[in-house]
Amino acid sequence: MTREGALLVMAGVAVVLVALGLLAWRRRTRRDGGLVAPVGEAPAGAAELSVHSVLYVATTRHDEPLERLAIRGLGFRSKADVVLTDRGMALDLTGQPRMFVPASDLLAVDRATVAIDRVVEKDGLARLVWRIGDTVVDTYLRPQDISTGALVAAIAEILPAPTPTGTDA
Repeated sequence: MTREGALLVMAGVAVVLVALGLLAWRRRTRRDGGLVAPVGEAPAGAAELSVHSVLYVATTRHDEPLERLAIRGLGFRSKADVVLTDRGMALDLTGQPRMFVPASDLLAVDRATVAIDRVVEKDGLARLVWRIGDTVVDTYLRPQDISTGALVAAIAEILPAPTPTGTDA
């Protein structure tokens, strides 16, 4: 095979791989089309508790850290600010409108080590478990200005108290 022929074969393979990647992303956006990011501001009168600089890593289905959701505004990694208020949490991703998750939709927060394309030191990511409609999702954040433990503790402060069930009531 000539050099030009090999170059054409390599270019053809690259085009096919890019086309397959685009097709896969398009199918993923259709699959996740019913999930809408909670775009909006904090309710009037919400008291700002703290602001933290983070790297937004990904949002995935709950307990599936390698299955990214293609939600408009939450599909790609970005620098962000987390604004904690007494009524919930705002997420300001670079180039996206503010998203506000009410405290009633926040379910849990803990630490993680891996999500999608990010592997960090043990427990180096904060994992926020929350609800979009009826779907439970996990959002992974990498703190930039405080420790992961401090971010997890700050978010835990705004989580709603567990509702007693069964014999606890």
